[in-house]
Amino acid sequence: MEKTYSPSAIEARWYTEWEAKNYFAPSGQGEPYSIMIPPPNVTGSLHMGHGFQDTIMDALIRFHRMRGRDTLWQVGTDHAGIATQMVVERQLEARGTSRTELGRDRFVEEVWRWKEESGGRITRQLRRLGASVDWETERFTMDPGLSDAVQEVFIRLYEDGLIYRGNRLVNWDPQLHTAISDLEVVAEEEQGHLWHLRYPLSNGEGHLVVATTRPETMLGDAAVAVHPDDQRFAHLVGQTLDLPLCDRKIPIIADDYVDAEFGSGCVKITPAHDFNDYEVGQRHDLPLINIFDADAAISDNAPEPYQGLDRFAARDKVVADLQALNLLEKIQPHTLKVPRGDRSGVVIEPYLTSQWYVAAEKLAGPAIEAVESGAIEFVPKNWENTYFAWMRDIQDWCISRQLWWGHRIPAWYDEQGNIYVGRSEQAVRDQYSLDQRSLTQDEDVLDTWFSSALWTFSTLGWPEDTERLQRYHPSSVLVTGFDIIFFWVARMIMMTLYFRKEVPFHQVYVTGLIRDDEGQKMSKSKGNVLDPIDLIDGIDLDSLVEKRTSGMMQPQLAQAIEKQTRAHFPEGIAAFGTDALRFTYCSLASTGRDIRFDLGRIEGYRNFCNKIWNATRYVLQNTEEQDCGLEQNKPVELGTPEHWIISRLQQTAAEVTRCFENYRFDLAAQAAYDFFWNEYCDWYLEISKPVLWADDTADSRLRGIRHTLLNVLETSLRLCHPMMPFITEEIWQKVAPLAGKQGPSIMLQEFPETQPELLNQGATDTIEWLKKIIVAVRNIRGEMNIPPAKPLPLYICNLDEAGINRLQECELLLSKLARLESIQAIDADNAPAASATQIVETLELHVPMADLINKDDELARLDKELAKLSKDLERLQAKLDNPNFCERAPADVVAKERDKLDGQLATREKLLQQRESIAGL
Repeated sequence: MEKTYSPSAIEARWYTEWEAKNYFAPSGQGEPYSIMIPPPNVTGSLHMGHGFQDTIMDALIRFHRMRGRDTLWQVGTDHAGIATQMVVERQLEARGTSRTELGRDRFVEEVWRWKEESGGRITRQLRRLGASVDWETERFTMDPGLSDAVQEVFIRLYEDGLIYRGNRLVNWDPQLHTAISDLEVVAEEEQGHLWHLRYPLSNGEGHLVVATTRPETMLGDAAVAVHPDDQRFAHLVGQTLDLPLCDRKIPIIADDYVDAEFGSGCVKITPAHDFNDYEVGQRHDLPLINIFDADAAISDNAPEPYQGLDRFAARDKVVADLQALNLLEKIQPHTLKVPRGDRSGVVIEPYLTSQWYVAAEKLAGPAIEAVESGAIEFVPKNWENTYFAWMRDIQDWCISRQLWWGHRIPAWYDEQGNIYVGRSEQAVRDQYSLDQRSLTQDEDVLDTWFSSALWTFSTLGWPEDTERLQRYHPSSVLVTGFDIIFFWVARMIMMTLYFRKEVPFHQVYVTGLIRDDEGQKMSKSKGNVLDPIDLIDGIDLDSLVEKRTSGMMQPQLAQAIEKQTRAHFPEGIAAFGTDALRFTYCSLASTGRDIRFDLGRIEGYRNFCNKIWNATRYVLQNTEEQDCGLEQNKPVELGTPEHWIISRLQQTAAEVTRCFENYRFDLAAQAAYDFFWNEYCDWYLEISKPVLWADDTADSRLRGIRHTLLNVLETSLRLCHPMMPFITEEIWQKVAPLAGKQGPSIMLQEFPETQPELLNQGATDTIEWLKKIIVAVRNIRGEMNIPPAKPLPLYICNLDEAGINRLQECELLLSKLARLESIQAIDADNAPAASATQIVETLELHVPMADLINKDDELARLDKELAKLSKDLERLQAKLDNPNFCERAPADVVAKERDKLDGQLATREKLLQQRESIAGL
């Protein structure tokens, strides 16, 4: 083996071999276990959420593959309608042309060309992460098979009365000219204003005041609402107001939607431009007055002076005109959440338009029952409450988008506006006898979530009843984030139950949201975003800044991002390798809603990789070309340390397996880490050295130690493989032959199973006893500032017969590992004077100090340390006693200072105890 661990030297090489030898494909043997990857956008690149979820999925697939299951991890990408169309439109703009100049057919050809040339970035990154997906059956939501499935579902739902065309409010992007889903709307707080407007009563007896953040929408008002129990306005309900600037009268209505305590208690109702107002309008049969066009400019439905104005120009004019009429009471600064399109960045308008809808309520009942009955289980279970809350208040689903890239809606219109749905224009003509009639296909495409809702069964060949569909569906588990439980998970359940009469998956493992080490959401503007590939390969600061600001059109934003990036990553990002990143993801996979990603943690797990590497080098140095007990005719003797480490390995294997089965990857990672580092490396390897290197160790004993070193290492590699595939494969190839294992790859080996007959409580008790004594002696060294290499005499009081037997058995190990020159069992009455003492269970350990330390010098050293520490404590305490600091500094900064104070107080207490011990010598 190379002296140092270099991830870049092994990762690409092993992945290429795994893929070339088709190790990821289902074997056809064993009970099926399948996972369908949440399809990433074909335009996308791997972000921290992808990396986290893909690691979890791969760990599950590798775990179950090693347990003999017939595993399928179905891979594929989503065509990402808006995102992909925008990418290609920007390229066309750079070439001096546009989508409209090309026309629909040529534009779609351009998108396909781009997809073939540039759409594979995220799948290449999946390979970098070690994802053992079945690349042979990779799918794309726009490939012919999935497109057939999408068309089939649309037609059947339409024929069953579950898809209809209707005029309703949608989230409208005025720049992209399309409806978008709630998930594509980002609402963040911005500074705005609250305009208080006077609406005169039609009877001339005063006015009502309404407050709004969007005064231009008053041109579409249909009513003013008050609360039914608000006595201030009870006498006005049923009367009318003169809507300013519009020459219209609108009614005063009573509705529970109104909060009587907020503002004036009067609310303007604009049913065509507010989702809540729309519901109020439906209850009171109010007219829908659409005052915007597709560009969010004022339409012909508004008074003539405002027609054609951009919405924000119209706002200014409306406010000025109201002020001129003395109908503007006041303007207040106001913080509000502004909805913007996540792709375009423009303010989204609730917009009344004709769209296609799925009657979701009729599909929701069986989907609710599937979770209630336990046919589908959420992990953690509390996410079922979120699912039920959404599903029991479900609204019809808008599935049409005004784009060119996507699954075009299979509907045709005649000149009278009649709708015909079918598999093709010819099929429609044949079905409805329309040979001579002019037909035009619907221009819209389907929401990408529509095709994604069919993902678990369409990827396996539906609507054909294929062998793969029969074998791998329902899938075993869906791994996803809580933010798309409704947008994707619920819709998959509804669609699959309707078309397959079975659930799409048995379990839903819901992951938390990756945040930075301070709990902040990762965003470009904050400069705290992490790229998984940067964590794997490393990147210097200047390159990181260039990567994040390149191509930005707004210089001020670029400067802000550069400043934040340099503050967060002053030295750039080190190269940690894939295995350290994956193990970090696993260690963070708790049941929490938010997950804090700390670079210190990934650095720690990079050190863990080094530990595995260096431990293997030690094992190989002591086993290669040696007799390791593989020959049947040679005796192999296992001592107490061997029985102990083998017993602990059985317990660890059981714990890791249990944690994997319960989706507690954090606990699985911790169990594997603790065993390998704290027990195998820190104790067993150290215990093996004095016995291996002693001149009088019997050959059978040497064989036993070498055999144990190899077999525990080999088993530990298999235990860690689902979480750390590359380093375990590289090392296993070298260790396996020496341990008597055969096979082309560790990923095709069996996952370790507990062998109860190898559990040995007696050996465990003895080694734990030995460890406690060694730690106690080391504590004495630390407290008394005695050099680690200086041999010490040790006196042990209160040894019973069992203790004497243990001491005799472990004397060589205790002497070597604790660096003792002598060990003597004595009565308590004969304990040496002026000795440092430690208590271990019922034993008293004494180390005479007379010849080991200079009492006066040691006291002087401690007094100096205590004096310095007292000054630091005084300064820190004064800082925390300062109300200006505690009130003005960020809460996390104050918390860190308090933690620092607690740590320094603990250090002072320890130094005082040391001083007391030395002073008493």
